[in-house]
Amino acid sequence: MLKSQRGVTLIGWVILLVPVGIIGYAGIRLAPIFLNYYRVVEAMNQQASESKGDSQINPTLVRNGLDKRFDVGYVDHPTGKDIDVHRDGDHWVAVADYEDIAPLFGNVSLLVQFHKQVELQ
Repeated sequence: MLKSQRGVTLIGWVILLVPVGIIGYAGIRLAPIFLNYYRVVEAMNQQASESKGDSQINPTLVRNGLDKRFDVGYVDHPTGKDIDVHRDGDHWVAVADYEDIAPLFGNVSLLVQFHKQVELQ
């Protein structure tokens, strides 16, 4: 009597590795977008810590400060104009709410939405 085969065949390996490859490729395409987001978060946190002691906060000054930090940190998107700086009760709040798209292959893209809010006072 013949022994039955054991293990994974070539077709089995292909079926297993194709989804893993697609997920790995998507991760490679998403990495720069998330690195950009972490730079935005860092710039906003630095701006918030700098303006903690300031009693007179001006939205234009906050946006200009964020623009400078974005330039130093090589932030591509958003710009200082895209940051919403408004009063929320007795304190000021800066909100970065934006989307970024990572093209995957063909006409398939990944859409990532980001939201970061920091208190300025």
